[in-house]
Amino acid sequence: MRLLRPFALTCALLTFCALARADLYTDVDKLIQSGQWQNAREQAQARLKTAPTDPQMRLLLSRIQDAQGQPDAALDTLQTLTRDFPELPEPHNNLAALLVRQNRLSEALTALEAAIQARPDYALALENLGDVHAALAAQAYARAAAAAPTQPRAKNKQGVLEQMLKTQAP
Repeated sequence: MRLLRPFALTCALLTFCALARADLYTDVDKLIQSGQWQNAREQAQARLKTAPTDPQMRLLLSRIQDAQGQPDAALDTLQTLTRDFPELPEPHNNLAALLVRQNRLSEALTALEAAIQARPDYALALENLGDVHAALAAQAYARAAAAAPTQPRAKNKQGVLEQMLKTQAP
């Protein structure tokens, strides 16, 4: 019986630590939601000092970096995260979103394909993949319209796609 107690205490401690971490993620996310970027950043960085490879906190840190006007730092955080944890779809999806904002659509397409490979039923990544394909199609139609300005078909298709993308933007 004596041998079981330390194990039980260890399990209880591990459970408590896991709950404490879950609460930390929730706390940081709440700070992000309320726009308290500096407090969120401080908590994220404190966690990453003790657990530098924590993927969930690194994902939250990338959101903080982006919101604080550091898109390059956010990109770097996400790129490193996708290399370290290629099986996680969310970092690939978030990386794609940043790349789209920089009009780096081909790279965003690659990131979304990685997200979907990691989780084929990831609805948000699938939707984002459709948006990137539509944006790439609009670019192709624009080039076609420029190459043949007297032919209205490509220009019309470009306009339809651009209108669709505008109405879907948040």
